[in-house]
Amino acid sequence: MRPPRAVPALAVASAALLLLLLAPAARAAEDGCGAGGAAAEGDRARARALKIAAFFSILVCGALGCCLPVLGRRVPALRADGDVFFLVKAFAAGVILATGFIHILPDAFEKLTSECLPDAPWKDFPFAGFGAMVGAIGTLVVDTVATGYFTRLHFKDAGTAGAAAAAVSAAAVGDEEMQQQEAAAAAHAAGGGGDDHEGHVHMHTHATHGHAHGSTALVAAVGGGGGDGDKEHALRHRVIAQVLELGIVVHSVIIGISLGASEDPSTIKPLVVALSFHQMFEGMGLGGCIVQAKFKLRSIVTMILFFCLTTPVGILIGLGISSVYNEDSPTALIVEGILNSVAAGILVYMALVDLLAEDFMNPKVQSRGKLQLGINVSMLVGAGLMSMLAKWA
Repeated sequence: MRPPRAVPALAVASAALLLLLLAPAARAAEDGCGAGGAAAEGDRARARALKIAAFFSILVCGALGCCLPVLGRRVPALRADGDVFFLVKAFAAGVILATGFIHILPDAFEKLTSECLPDAPWKDFPFAGFGAMVGAIGTLVVDTVATGYFTRLHFKDAGTAGAAAAAVSAAAVGDEEMQQQEAAAAAHAAGGGGDDHEGHVHMHTHATHGHAHGSTALVAAVGGGGGDGDKEHALRHRVIAQVLELGIVVHSVIIGISLGASEDPSTIKPLVVALSFHQMFEGMGLGGCIVQAKFKLRSIVTMILFFCLTTPVGILIGLGISSVYNEDSPTALIVEGILNSVAAGILVYMALVDLLAEDFMNPKVQSRGKLQLGINVSMLVGAGLMSMLAKWA
């Protein structure tokens, strides 16, 4: 069975996202709300230098955060079933939860209630909250449908293999019984009741032996025992990793373009440090999901590169359109506000349902009080640190 492939879907989604975000730039000349005066040449030079520094800083920090859990597989203490991994994952889930609630959702409300937008319909209905709800429900639907589809596909393949193994086993048992009956008949013809009894016992022994081999082959083909559970677990986390990356990518592109288009050094300077930590913490959460998904090496490298390059590429795009891009144009506000609200819903759902709830209800955590306390503290620390970064980013 082929595993779910994330790269094509993410590439298509990102291309559509970039088109939506670049559309406001083309209309910036006609949408002049909030357009400030031209920045001084000295400010532009300093802003450009800070943007270049942000490009490399965010790229390195994102790669470091995402690669730590992946490379940690070779360290016994950092394996997916180890206590440290539970703590790291809880920390990262707290970061992702705070990203949705503290960073993205308030920004969506701010943009969709801006004075640059007409009162109707934008001030008549809470579109930001509605977008977050749609994002969360959509994630639930994708999560359950995709997991169910790949689980059914897995069992269908396993059932086909099991049927083939059963047919081979039945044929083998039938051939063996035929041979034993012929041998028993020959022994009987040669004479001797004792020999007849011996042949009869011998026949049943071999028939039973053949049946045992057939049963073993059937179990092996179906993948019984822990094998099925491991495969289902990996399939589940593949879906989680892909949906989580999609939610992160949506707001990372927006952040990158906004930073790249800014011409104010005093605004950019605190963002460089804040967004570097932001990217590293999010990378840790995504890296943990990638480890549990057990992707092949090529898929792991592709997903890490995709995550690491999203914000830096957004910065480059912002640099390229900084002379024409107006983040206060109605088109830009609507597009960014809706995308941010949906991304917030995705991240909040992923953090609460797929990351925190799963680990907090894990039997290993439930049976160990110290570990349970540890992951609660770790989650609070992650959420707290990410909330503090909202002062600057």
